[in-house]
Amino acid sequence: MSDKIIKNGRIVADARLTVTLAEGEAPADIAVPAGQVLVPLAVWQARRDELLSRAQSGELGVWLAAGEDVAALADDLADLQVIALQFPKFTDGRSYSAATLLRSRYGYRGELRAIGFVLRDQFNYMTRCGFDSLEPPTGRYTDEQLEAAVASIEDFTQPYQSSVKDPLPLFRRVDRGTDQQVQA
Repeated sequence: MSDKIIKNGRIVADARLTVTLAEGEAPADIAVPAGQVLVPLAVWQARRDELLSRAQSGELGVWLAAGEDVAALADDLADLQVIALQFPKFTDGRSYSAATLLRSRYGYRGELRAIGFVLRDQFNYMTRCGFDSLEPPTGRYTDEQLEAAVASIEDFTQPYQSSVKDPLPLFRRVDRGTDQQVQA
């Protein structure tokens, strides 16, 4: 759980609890607390019918560990207002691919949240892959550092590569007229 997140380019208070399974704990038996929560994919799969109304209201979301297949949620995307993808460590980029798949292949339009080892120097690329909420580790950044991080998300105004945010690469966005200006 984090007390502040970056959501749609703004720092907002957030009290959503991320539920985890303890070793040996069965997904069907875990106590899902009241209030805003993110439950692991295994809990969602084991208790979908019971949790569905909470998901449809936006109170409950599902989080996927890095490497879990987003296709497991394909039939539930219309019911899930929040999906979180975990970054277990700085060097693990599998959730970038998962975010891109959710946005481009599956057309997911709800809140897509990055959780776990979410660091400032990755914020720009996370938003380019489709994340609209970034949850840095609690206590990792001061309020001033978060403000600076939000300002830095737009440091690169014309990225070369294509992404969810900019589907065409820069060379396709350039007007090949005499002035070679980037189209707005």
